[in-house]
Amino acid sequence: MADPQAQLEHLDRLMAGLGRALADRDWDAMAQLNNKVRPVVEPLMAALETGELQPEPVRLRLEQLQQFIDAADEFARIARKEAEAGLKGVNRNRSAARAYRNISSNPSK
Repeated sequence: MADPQAQLEHLDRLMAGLGRALADRDWDAMAQLNNKVRPVVEPLMAALETGELQPEPVRLRLEQLQQFIDAADEFARIARKEAEAGLKGVNRNRSAARAYRNISSNPSK
């Protein structure tokens, strides 16, 4: 395995990138970086099992990763609500346009 300290530093750089992508709401970058998390974390977990790493530095980083996941989930939830509201607005506008078209094409006598 690579040097465990180098692996921790690699994870730190990855998390810094996740933080920037989250702040910028750059979902493409988030997805790309997210795909790199497991290959970085797995060797760290192996190093923990063999005693090459102390648990605390890894635990702290895993907590930070969980915070990124929670924040991304919250942004996704907000985006879904905004999309729902937008679709409801489009549907209301469509209904209003249909009602107007029906009234204007069939004027009362």
